[in-house]
This record gives sequence, C-alpha cells and structure tokens, in this order.
Amino acid sequence: MNAARKACAALVAVHGALWCGPARADWRDDIGTFRIGIVAEPGAGNTVPGLALLTQSFTNALGMKVEFVVARDYAALIDAQANARIEYAIYSATAYATALQRCGCIEPLVAPVDSDGAAGIRSVLLTRDGKLPDLAAMEAHRIAMPPPDSVGGSLLPLAGLAAEHVKIAEDSPFLVHADSSSAAEKMLFDGQADAMFGWVTATADGQPLLSDGTQARLEEAGLAPSAFQVVWMSGLLRYGPHAVRSDLDPEAKRRLTVFLTNLKSTTPDVYDLLESKHSGGFLTVAPKDYAMAEAVVRMVTSDGGQQ
Repeated sequence: MNAARKACAALVAVHGALWCGPARADWRDDIGTFRIGIVAEPGAGNTVPGLALLTQSFTNALGMKVEFVVARDYAALIDAQANARIEYAIYSATAYATALQRCGCIEPLVAPVDSDGAAGIRSVLLTRDGKLPDLAAMEAHRIAMPPPDSVGGSLLPLAGLAAEHVKIAEDSPFLVHADSSSAAEKMLFDGQADAMFGWVTATADGQPLLSDGTQARLEEAGLAPSAFQVVWMSGLLRYGPHAVRSDLDPEAKRRLTVFLTNLKSTTPDVYDLLESKHSGGFLTVAPKDYAMAEAVVRMVTSDGGQQ
C-alpha cells in the first residue's frame, strides 16, 4: 500500500494534473440532459418540423439524452442560455451579440452559408453616375436610407460608419428616410436621391457577391451596372451562429463541431430541418466573426433601443 502511494505521488510530481483517486464523472453525467434552444417559426407555436429526427441526430452525435426547448422569441432564448437552462442555442447574428453582451458566457461554434458561398451581408453605399464622390461629401447630397428596422440598409451602415469614426446619425439632415428598401431603390433609380444605403451578400473572407442584394435588384429594375458605383462598404455581418455555453466540456464542443460541419454532406435531410434558409452547409466560426453584430447591438443599446 505504501509503495502504491509513493508511485502515485511520483506520477503527480511528474505530470501535475494526474488524479489517482476515483475517476471523475463523465461530462455527460454532469449535464444529464443536453438541451438545445430554438425559436419557433412565426405561427408554428411550440412545434419544430422533424423534431424526432433532429433529436435522434444530436443524441447520436453526443452519445447522451438530448431535448429541444422551443422559445417564444430571442429574448426568451437568451434568458434561457444566460441562466444555464440550455447548453446550446440557434441565434440570429444580433441575438447572439445581445446574449454575449448580457452574460459573456457563450461562444459560437458554426454558422451556415449559402450555396454560392455567401456567409453574411455587407452594407453598401451606392451612388448613381458618380454623384457622390466619397464619404466626406455626404452632407452635400441626398442619401436614401431604408427604415430603421432594416439591418443591411440602416442598422449596419450606422454602426459600421460610427466604428470608422464617420459622423452620421439616424437623424442626419442629408438622409432621406424611405418607407421600405424598395422605396429607397426607386429614389436612386428615379434620381430623387444621389446615393442610397443597401446591402450585398459576401463570402466568409468578405468578398462581395453580386448575385443577391441591392445592386442585383437595381440591375433587375433596368439600371445598367456601369451606372452606379460603390462608395463605401461595411464589415461583414455573418449569418447567425449556433452557440454553446463557454463552460461546456471541450469534448462536447468537438463532437458538435464535427457533427455540424459534416451534416450537409452526410445527412442533407437533417441539415434542411436544422437550417432551412441557407443551403450551403455549416462553417466553423469564432467570436471575432461577430464584431459587426456586436457593433450594431452596442449602437442600439446605447441609444436606448431594444434588441
């Protein structure tokens, strides 16, 4: 017995972290039931399409009991994860940033991409026929802006320009507020505005894609591509992530990441149930990828708005 104690002491001295007593409980035992939070689609109540298949897929990936928790809205979802009632949540970009601002206790694992590789959107300031030469000249021109609830056309440009120390506010006199994104596009098309804020999809490295967004819509309306120019472009606002609590065991994070990044290629039917809007699969993401989302949330909350 004395020899065994000496052997254990020697091992601890060499390896530091070794524990010679009873084995620690598995992380699955610590959690008990792994809970995944999701916001129901409007009008769907507490139902989630394909719930049984989704639950079984996550159960297989983690090797433990899994339960989906349907939240009525993002505020309820954020509260549940901040208070450790769920381990995993599926967020919009700004909902994730709001949750992070509240507790600092979560981290993103993966986020979806589109079939063309788009990973999010960038705000753009478009001018027609070179009427607005640069940002410094904004005050001398009429610039159309979509409604305040437009992420790509209002929230993102205001936050992005403020981050670059460009003086602009929602009530700046040179901004002409349109009733909709379509109305703002029409103002630029008809010459009622010299420029407008819009958006464009972009890849994970920020490369703009012209297949979707304001520029594509203007071209469809009949405006020649050579007629307008991009004066400014914001940073990338990534599509919303799947996020876990930071204190989740590293092995659980690893298993989830492997499962999710391979989901599109291995079981596309399950992927389509989990992600119906972006069909290109999941990519790993890091906290820094949501810098623009955090900037938007900081701006909204500092103005006393609700996210």
